[in-house]
Amino acid sequence: MAFIRLGGALIGLFFGALLGGSLLEVSQVSPVDNRVRVVVLLAVACAILGWLGVPYLTIYPAQAVTQRIRTASAGDLAGGSLGAGVGLVLGLLLAFPLALLPGEFGRFAPLVVAAILGVVGASAGIMKRHELVLFMRELRSGRRDRGSGEPRLLLDTSVIIDGRIADIVKAGFIRGSLIVPRFILAELQFFSDAPDATRRERGRRGLEMLQRMQKEAGVKVELSDADPQGVSGADGKLVLLARTLGVPIVTNDYGLNRVAELQGVSVLNVNDLAKAVRSVVLPGEEIAIRVIQEGKEAGQGVGYLEDGTMIVVENGARHLGSEISVHVMRVLQTVGGRMIFAQPRDPSDPRRPPTSPIPVRAAKDAR
Repeated sequence: MAFIRLGGALIGLFFGALLGGSLLEVSQVSPVDNRVRVVVLLAVACAILGWLGVPYLTIYPAQAVTQRIRTASAGDLAGGSLGAGVGLVLGLLLAFPLALLPGEFGRFAPLVVAAILGVVGASAGIMKRHELVLFMRELRSGRRDRGSGEPRLLLDTSVIIDGRIADIVKAGFIRGSLIVPRFILAELQFFSDAPDATRRERGRRGLEMLQRMQKEAGVKVELSDADPQGVSGADGKLVLLARTLGVPIVTNDYGLNRVAELQGVSVLNVNDLAKAVRSVVLPGEEIAIRVIQEGKEAGQGVGYLEDGTMIVVENGARHLGSEISVHVMRVLQTVGGRMIFAQPRDPSDPRRPPTSPIPVRAAKDAR
């Protein structure tokens, strides 16, 4: 600091002496003593100003720039540098026609335009850094996808916690890359550290599901650092990221499903998949079911199919805990789902020839 102040004082002293000499040439000061006094006073004044003002011209701006660079992210620096470079290139292209302007405009216009375009380009690069990063990643991933032909899917928090996506992956119905953004991972971590036991269990279950899918050979769990700005909430960021990357979202959240579809983003809903692959049971069929609990009405028994469909067995209470063959009487579609009403098959009934019942794994845990 002292050396810089001393240098500023010397520069100020030299500048003050030159300024005093220039002023004496155009002034009417005639005595030599007065002329020397004027030069000395101006030199001393400029030296003092140089001593006091040089930190504000050198050290403090340098510290501010250094602090700004330290606090800025790598994306900000890269985006600002790229934007400034583009602005300077445009300024260079405009320099020749601007230099043809008459008078002083032709001398200073190229420099001013280049400086303005450089600043504007740097500002635009910083503000749009996330879009630039996503665009570059999309180009790179697009080349990789064209070479490998593997699909890419974006996972939502709800579908990770749900856990069925891990079973679907294990069954081999999903291949390629499963993209998990860092903000989704942070949300799972937040849930796993929550004081509420239910939320904590859900968060830990989601992290366990990610670990399970990482061990599957058919898919690659890819963590993405992309964090879109300008939107609030994980759902908004997920939709914007899906639009930028051009990949579908895998979810079971109805609200996210609707918002994504309204913005033109493809959605793979696990609930829709579960409805599409559930067992089709028609009246007159015979199925094997384990009666696990009593029904609401007297004598009724209740069992479940593998997809969770409830089967109400008339006069099935006496078969509690046993696996029996039942005859489907009717199928009802309610707001809560399907309900199947059946009755135990009578092996001695001559009107129905014996058929092989549809094997259904018993639900041993009461839902």
